Amino acid sequence: MRTTSVTSIKPGAERELKNYTSFGQTIRNSLTMAYRGLLKIRRTPEQLFDVTLQPIIFTLMFTYIFGGAISGDIGSYLPVIIPGILVQTVITTSIVTGVQLREDMDKGVFDRFKSLPIARIAPLAGALLADTVRYTIATVLTFTMGYIMGYRPEGGLEHVALAGILVIVCAWAISWIFAFFGVIARTASSVQGISMLVLFPLTFLSNAFVPVDTMPNWLQWFVNINPVSHLVTAVRDLANTGHVGWDLGISLIGAAVIVAIFAPITVRAYMRRT
Repeated sequence: MRTTSVTSIKPGAERELKNYTSFGQTIRNSLTMAYRGLLKIRRTPEQLFDVTLQPIIFTLMFTYIFGGAISGDIGSYLPVIIPGILVQTVITTSIVTGVQLREDMDKGVFDRFKSLPIARIAPLAGALLADTVRYTIATVLTFTMGYIMGYRPEGGLEHVALAGILVIVCAWAISWIFAFFGVIARTASSVQGISMLVLFPLTFLSNAFVPVDTMPNWLQWFVNINPVSHLVTAVRDLANTGHVGWDLGISLIGAAVIVAIFAPITVRAYMRRT
């Protein structure tokens, strides 16, 4: 009876066999890696400072500094600033995805994952999935802080929840961009620097904090086409009035386009690097 020797396997074939996994196994491996990410947060709770302290500090600071000047009083400014703070905080939090991904790659964590019988994409997918917990924490804290300060969204609880889900979905989509930076960049600090350079103009040159009509004419055109402005408007419409408008559709289409573009190139770059 003829048997096949292990040494007769072609070079690279053994790695291909190890990397082959079913869709169900890939999902299970990704969930396991997401759980690993949550364990990291539990063991180092300071990782949550950006999603716990930032919403509180920014809400207090912007409300009491700009509330009277922009809306006349704090109560009138809360329906404007709370959705803006929510979008700014959650989207900024998505930068952490790329930074931590680069740190794990620099420490050789992903090299150790290659020796395990798991799907190669699982560590990347798990990291992106685990960060949705961070977005959820920031969303809940922002609305809670607003409620403590007197914010009463008239859209109802169901529309507030829908607004929170919208922000989380869009932040998850944007995190693919920063995950791509995390894969191709050389250091974690460069990932953070590049990400902040891209994100800060988009968040502050939007309608998140002040009405668009108070800005110079040459700046209004950019603010009006800024995708962050559409997301902020969609959240305001949902939370404040319960209205589902065109800005909601634009935000979801934009999120889908980002995933369609950056998910494939991120996975391809990740496969090459790991």
